[in-house]
Amino acid sequence: MPRLCLTRHGQSEWNLQNRFTGWVDVDLTPTGEEEAIRGGKLLKEAGFKPAYAFTSVQTRAIRTLNYALEGMGMLWLPVTKDWRLNERHYGGLTGLDKAETAEKHGDEQVHIWRRSYDVPPPPIEDAAKYPSLVDERYKGIETPATESLKTTLDRVAPYWESDIAPKLKHGDVIISAHGNSLRALVKLLFNVADDEITQVEIPTGNPLMIELDDNLKVVSAHYLDEKRASPLPEIK
Repeated sequence: MPRLCLTRHGQSEWNLQNRFTGWVDVDLTPTGEEEAIRGGKLLKEAGFKPAYAFTSVQTRAIRTLNYALEGMGMLWLPVTKDWRLNERHYGGLTGLDKAETAEKHGDEQVHIWRRSYDVPPPPIEDAAKYPSLVDERYKGIETPATESLKTTLDRVAPYWESDIAPKLKHGDVIISAHGNSLRALVKLLFNVADDEITQVEIPTGNPLMIELDDNLKVVSAHYLDEKRASPLPEIK
């Protein structure tokens, strides 16, 4: 049975500051580095040896993957980086402190923006304020101005079908990405309802190991660090 490992990046600088990050390219904190290093050790202990590795084009996910590969003694493994595995774009909320945003717009409205499946925040008005939103990594790409979880899935799902799923026919795969792009993948793989997926939390730096059958249907799933695990959707 093929195995798929989903790893959310370790704690980032803006996670620590409680700011909406999205597509802004921030780095890991020292705690995030420790989480990523531990994730790599857990993968080695589990005997996981992926044949393929995927990540986003954002530093925090790339570095988390590098720590994982180093922990497994597999830094030599070729890595595919693609913007379609990026975090959800938080639009006009980008860079804002979450508590201050709730005070300004109200808890209910912010909760809708954060946790509804298909309601995006207002679009970002000045993306150039954050150079990493408009730099050369996105040359030739029509980048979004805001996203909901639904529109995040709209880019993740085709990439899964075209690039990732075919690789699982030939070997195990590791994906290092972000809370919402991984949530989108979990929705797809576990067939989670729209009104339930927003309750699924993906902990930072804790590899989620998924066993699949030959048709790439989920057979079993568990987090490698049980002490930091979050509830998983029912396998259907």
